[in-house]
Amino acid sequence: MQEDANWETFLSQQPGFYQSRQEQRATVSFLIEITGSTYAIYNTPIDVVPDPPVHEEMRQNAVEQNTQTGRYETTFGGQTLFYTVNDLVSPIEGSDLYLITYMWDTYRDEMVQNLWERLLYLLLLTSALSLLPAIWLKHYLRQPLAILENHLEQIANRNWQEPLKWQGDEDFERLSYQFERMRQNLNSYDRAQKTFIQHASHELKTPIMVIKSYAQSVKDGILPKEDLGKTMDVITEEANRMERRVIDMLYYTKLDQMQKDQLKVEEFPFGKLAYQIEERFRYQRDDVTIDVQGADKTLKADIEQCEVLLENLVENGLRYAKRQLTIRAEEDERYSYVIVENEGDPIDADLSKLFSPFYKGNKGKFGLGLAIVKQIAELHHGFAKVDNMEEGVRFTIGLPKPYQAQDVKQKKKEKKRS
Repeated sequence: MQEDANWETFLSQQPGFYQSRQEQRATVSFLIEITGSTYAIYNTPIDVVPDPPVHEEMRQNAVEQNTQTGRYETTFGGQTLFYTVNDLVSPIEGSDLYLITYMWDTYRDEMVQNLWERLLYLLLLTSALSLLPAIWLKHYLRQPLAILENHLEQIANRNWQEPLKWQGDEDFERLSYQFERMRQNLNSYDRAQKTFIQHASHELKTPIMVIKSYAQSVKDGILPKEDLGKTMDVITEEANRMERRVIDMLYYTKLDQMQKDQLKVEEFPFGKLAYQIEERFRYQRDDVTIDVQGADKTLKADIEQCEVLLENLVENGLRYAKRQLTIRAEEDERYSYVIVENEGDPIDADLSKLFSPFYKGNKGKFGLGLAIVKQIAELHHGFAKVDNMEEGVRFTIGLPKPYQAQDVKQKKKEKKRS
């Protein structure tokens, strides 16, 4: 260790190569020509030429080098020297010419330090330049975000009566428009839910009161009917009536929550379904004939849902038919149609209300049958409508053909985006 310190002191006191490293702030190059066992150095100040121990090592590496360019490092005076040797084409035959470029580790360390300093400077400058836009953006967004937060809090508290409309920035206008649509949908859904609960409670109240009063009479030893059997028949009938209403309500709610991709869509002949329904209702009214037409037509839909749809239409039609009820399938380029016609009196009520939940005609039962029909049709991206004829009523269900259903779905998505 003492010898190394003395060598360092000695070198620092000598002029030339080692001392010049303190002033060198870049890479240094020189040419060396090797002819046999001799070599010469050209066009280079003496203070940048490495001392003999170093340039001798450089010469040796150049002679032994098998590639065009080689990279090396060595230690001199306790400092690291990095250098490269490039093999050049010598103009003199029988000699080899090399370009040697070297750099002290002090230059490398200074270069790294300068790089870090510049990076730090750029970081500070970038942070300072970003601070002002960030402050401006914070104040710019504060007011609309506060308004949006207030409306979101009101919706979280189920208070969605106050509309939201923002005028100013185009992006916030679009955001407020979508938010307002969400509020209106929630408001409509809430009203529909409350209406549904009110109607359901009213419809279930009557059979419950009948069952309760008859049960209390039996308990008190009083038979409202001739005997116990007939009294229990009334209770059973009202219980069955209430059960059917509960089933209809659950089914309507299920359809309301169901998505298109939950349907089990398949192709099936219309006659397969129509004749099953005809057989099921054939003896419900002996004075009415059920006629099936278009049995060879093919439908592509959820057969289970279509069965419920057709059941409800036929059951509804039989209440008003006088002599005949027709179940028919038709089609055109866009739709397949399921049609149920009954001979009877025209409908005097507002036709648009017939498919509303809990709306009942003069012979209606619960008011969910036709609402379920409409739900099933719309779930298939179709439609349901009713028309008065000269001698009767026609219910028409339109089910889009496969490619048409896809077009309808795409148009709905585009409408929502706009």
